[in-house]
Amino acid sequence: MSAHFAAVRLRSLSELARLDTIAPMSAAADPVRYERSGNAAVITIERPERRNAVDGETAEQLRRGLSRFEQDDGARVLIVTGSEVAFCAGADLKAIETLDIDHPQGPMGFTRAASSKPTIAAISGWCLAGGLEIALWCDLRIAAEGSTFGLFERRWGVPLIDGGTQRLPRVIGMGRALELILSGRPVDAEEALRIGLVNEVVPPGRALARSLELAERLAGFPQETMLADRRAAIEGAGLTFAEGLELEYRLGGPLGEIAARGAARFAGGAGRHGEGA
Repeated sequence: MSAHFAAVRLRSLSELARLDTIAPMSAAADPVRYERSGNAAVITIERPERRNAVDGETAEQLRRGLSRFEQDDGARVLIVTGSEVAFCAGADLKAIETLDIDHPQGPMGFTRAASSKPTIAAISGWCLAGGLEIALWCDLRIAAEGSTFGLFERRWGVPLIDGGTQRLPRVIGMGRALELILSGRPVDAEEALRIGLVNEVVPPGRALARSLELAERLAGFPQETMLADRRAAIEGAGLTFAEGLELEYRLGGPLGEIAARGAARFAGGAGRHGEGA
């Protein structure tokens, strides 16, 4: 278990599910770790000497971590995180030649791949450049107070090729996205919340704990319908409205029996007054 992960667990023991640590993907000094906590899988970038910047080996291990999550039937939600100092400072510009810009899953790891299950970015500290693109890859973003976001690669003439130009406008709107893409200016956690870049801001040291809480909540819902709705929302973003409605019906329509069981539970008194939401 990483020291960072252990520290978070000790601070929040009453709030987190029991930690079931799966053996690391290889040596203890690896830059990426895959661990399990309850229904969540946690991928942690561990290159503190480089503020968790990604080189070729880190990118490859991120891809392996996503593959492991997809094959892990017990893991219903993926959390991607870093340290208290940095979520990820982007590509390691001192090792830029080790990144494979033509990799079908993306130079920074899995940014051109798709997850079949929900994903959360637990962010503390610096979340910059390709690191912000990794966070944007996630469905939800939980940020600690004091975090800083920005597309700082603008300053060095490095292009956004890990999905940032496509995901950022979908998350915060084209006008705000273009401002951040063109200017490369820093955004603090409070502004990130205000413009919709993050979903929630929590006290320092709480990003991972809050993400684990949220993961358990998502894992407790009926999975078939939640995953169908998630897929319809994500895949429908590039379709016409009519095509999106057809996709929604195609994915959700066959789940009528599950919906009927849920409606029967509600009729029987479960979930009243927002309980369980």
